Amino acid sequence: MYTDNSRRRFLRDASSAALTLAAASTLRPHLAWSQTPARIRVGQIGTAHAHASGKMETLRKFSDTYEVVGVVEPDPKRKESAMKQKAYAGVRWISEAELLNSEGLQCVVVETGISELVPAAQRCVDAGMHVHLDKPAGQSLTAFQELHAAATRSDRCIQLGYMFRYNPAFALAARAAHDGWLGTVFEASGVMSKKIGQAAREELKKYPGGTMFELGCHLIDALVWMLGPPEKTVPYVRHTLSDGLADNMLATFEYPKATATIRTSVNEPFGFRRRQFTLVGTEGVADIHPLEPPIIDLALEKPHGEFKSGVQTPQLTRSGGRYDGDFIDLAMVIRGEKQLAWDAKHDLAVHEAILRASDMPLDA
Repeated sequence: MYTDNSRRRFLRDASSAALTLAAASTLRPHLAWSQTPARIRVGQIGTAHAHASGKMETLRKFSDTYEVVGVVEPDPKRKESAMKQKAYAGVRWISEAELLNSEGLQCVVVETGISELVPAAQRCVDAGMHVHLDKPAGQSLTAFQELHAAATRSDRCIQLGYMFRYNPAFALAARAAHDGWLGTVFEASGVMSKKIGQAAREELKKYPGGTMFELGCHLIDALVWMLGPPEKTVPYVRHTLSDGLADNMLATFEYPKATATIRTSVNEPFGFRRRQFTLVGTEGVADIHPLEPPIIDLALEKPHGEFKSGVQTPQLTRSGGRYDGDFIDLAMVIRGEKQLAWDAKHDLAVHEAILRASDMPLDA
């Protein structure tokens, strides 16, 4: 149970550095890291994750900062498919042992299927690597705790790939909430849905957490960033179609002075356009809709910072691609220029909330 004081400390620690980096990366990302001649040697394990090719494209775009050593894909069909993608054109395909024993390797991006994410990351940390780990972090809270503990012991970084950590609208909403512009936040809500085909439904059925586990996790990460860990989480699971997939899910999150809801489904036509996240307080509202490309309406009873009282839609500048901020930040961490804003305490609180919201046991 978090007291008011410990909750405030959690939010302060999880947000201050994050807001600084998000603001910097939205303006001029290429200035957010210092000039260093040595490139960071990095590899990727897995191509199964939906974000895998986008992460590789970003690493190769930042070729002055990252040197891609090679890519590991043990599944022949997935490897054949990936080799046809532009993101992987010309990369070296090597075994995991070759990658982890590569001279000077510093970091591995783990983009396997969900069940292999944490085991693969654990092998990377055991080999002395920093890790960018895609989401969600497996079905076992204990295994994730052990991964973070090993990384802490070896002074390695575990960076989770939640989508909205470097989104300028979310950074502004966090600033508004944490700096008191919204007064006392008493309500939060989010929707993140889409429509998928039968093949994707069959893949998602492998995990009992359904749409909340796969999609809602991004907004749960943001919710914990904004409000801290919930005191209680209640899942509501529905099966709209008859194929066994938990395809329509809602979760409620209870806080000392607030309630929050996250809703997600894979049945909604044109669902991307209705994705949203809202914070409501006694003195203001931050309403992000859509999430990408982000638009935020900020309604303030009083002027704060550079913003006037009333309703306004700030102009947001987001240079580059979705994952630029992740890898700008990661380079700074690896080079010892800063600490990662979202630390183990935050990641573990998020993962516990995800598992509970997905109606999953904490240890499968």
